[in-house]
Amino acid sequence: MNAVASCAVPNRHPLRHVVLGGITAGTLDLIYICSLYAFKGVGPIRIFQSIAAGWLGREAAVAGGMATALLGLISHFGITLAMAYAYYAASRRWTLLVERPLRYGALYGLLLYAVMTYVVVPLSAAGGPQPPAWQWINLAHIAAHMVLVGIVCALAARRALRGKRGRG
Repeated sequence: MNAVASCAVPNRHPLRHVVLGGITAGTLDLIYICSLYAFKGVGPIRIFQSIAAGWLGREAAVAGGMATALLGLISHFGITLAMAYAYYAASRRWTLLVERPLRYGALYGLLLYAVMTYVVVPLSAAGGPQPPAWQWINLAHIAAHMVLVGIVCALAARRALRGKRGRG
């Protein structure tokens, strides 16, 4: 099917693509971060607990065992679902976001990295008054957010909006 014909096919359940995009972005992000920290001897449970620390603080998250690991895992996917939906909602207004998903998805991933690192985490129960000091590993984190989260959200929004263009 060519590109013109695929745009004309109505998309009856657009949010399923957004949900799938959020789950995919969340899964890819976790695979990235768990793989990276495995080399430092940090297991996935501790990573999930560090996500829960945003709600509970670091000490309480670690002390909570599997329950707080599950809270962190659920929270992570809640956040990535919200990220995917936010891009989808913006794309409904500004169609350029889905017309160029690689460019704007990468920029969205960069924005998400900055917001999470310099706003959300410092304001959470896990954060302190200052963002973490810059390290070269941050470039890998930025690239991961751009490719694994931002572009995935953009492609999901593009798929969700397939057949919606030109309908006012």
